[in-house]
Amino acid sequence: MNFLKSFFHTDDSTTHLIIRIILGLVIFFHGAQKLMGWFGGHGFDGTMGFFTEKLGIPALIAFLVIIGESFGALGLITGFLTRLSAAGVAMIMLGAIFMVHWNNGIFMNWAGKQAGEGFEYHLLALGLAIPLIIYGGGKFSVDQIVEKKFLNTA
Repeated sequence: MNFLKSFFHTDDSTTHLIIRIILGLVIFFHGAQKLMGWFGGHGFDGTMGFFTEKLGIPALIAFLVIIGESFGALGLITGFLTRLSAAGVAMIMLGAIFMVHWNNGIFMNWAGKQAGEGFEYHLLALGLAIPLIIYGGGKFSVDQIVEKKFLNTA
């Protein structure tokens, strides 16, 4: 019970609410591209093919990235399983930095003069995920409700 209580525990922080919703929304758009083909994306099959065939990522990892961005984003937006969702996003961002974007440097490819995109976006997303892993989702999170209604032992 102590693990569950600490897993769902969060304070009433407006800061963590803002971080959680902004990160969740940004990741949602990327996840929706990968899973549903929305916003100009290639959908599940196209993304799986790109990850496994072009990038050489194992199918299980590719699947977890798609699911992590899609459902992890919803978890962040609602504040449900915030720590797990933020940890998933953090792992995805670390993987993207080191497996795909590292060789392109930090900066995005605004001028089209690099071989690909840099990792500044991924670094920012990682920086937003870390406080959520440590402190939880903050104000108006489902985690806060779960802790108070179901795990409050006082």
